[in-house]
Amino acid sequence: MPGKRKFDEQIAALDALRQLAGEDKLEPLRKALGNRNNFLVAKAADLVREFGLTQLTPDILSAFDRFFENPEKTDAQCWAKNALSRVLAAFEHQDQEVFLRGMRHIQLEPVWGGRSDTAGTLRSTCALALVQCRGVSETDLLARLIDLFSDQDKSVRAEVLRAIEQLGSSSATLVLRAKAILGKDEPEVLGLCYSGILTIEGAAAIPWVSQFLGSADEMAAEAALSIAGTHSPQGFECLKQHLESASGAWWHSVLLSAIALTRREEAMEFLLHLVKTESLDATAAIDALVRARPSPELLTRLESLTVQNHRLSQHLATARRSPP
Repeated sequence: MPGKRKFDEQIAALDALRQLAGEDKLEPLRKALGNRNNFLVAKAADLVREFGLTQLTPDILSAFDRFFENPEKTDAQCWAKNALSRVLAAFEHQDQEVFLRGMRHIQLEPVWGGRSDTAGTLRSTCALALVQCRGVSETDLLARLIDLFSDQDKSVRAEVLRAIEQLGSSSATLVLRAKAILGKDEPEVLGLCYSGILTIEGAAAIPWVSQFLGSADEMAAEAALSIAGTHSPQGFECLKQHLESASGAWWHSVLLSAIALTRREEAMEFLLHLVKTESLDATAAIDALVRARPSPELLTRLESLTVQNHRLSQHLATARRSPP
């Protein structure tokens, strides 16, 4: 097929640009960015980003603008706009209107049984890029990002929370706290609220985040993992205290896993003690330790604690073959 052969040749020619000197790459990439084929443009844009050719920013902007025209036909799956927006973000482009346009874009394309939005990645990339635009005040930035809290795409809502975390300000943490309290979102999205608050405020926010442990559900599991991610003594103590009053095998397992993920020496000793004393949580503690990818020394200690107990020894062997 002549058309496919020409396309393959064009792709190969772009790949071959890696062998050329910097200046020699400019014209072939400029020409490729003007191509009608969105996949070729996406390939060229990725190379511009890889080579750091900021001289081609005007061509990137021109192509980005072009693919908003009749986008369902000119840029199916947003291949070109996604790649072009990544270049602009990597080059720390400062025109906020470019990214605001991407954040507002919804592209409905035919799928079996209806139509589906394919612009989620574009909105996410542009939301994160907007944070680096120095001409946008924090108030305006937060207002723009909050608008995407109702986005139908879960991944967009998640990236917006990461963008807010990057601000690292008291205003950002207040927005994250409000979102966490309101809830009404997927557990993993709310988990980004918890981790964002802890990243900005540090261990001092552990008591506040710990209020979400009480539900002992998937949302609480995200809170536990966020607290574990502080790798702090306060985090370990908080999780240990909640374990003492926890009920249900699944919730015990979650808290034990979180304790292991604090990576603290006292946490590992606590889990080893549960195994040594053959407590009701011994098998769950083994699972938590194995899941946390322990050091060879810690594994040796764990083996020595289970060698006299056939049930625990077998459980450890099974966990190591196929981590829980």
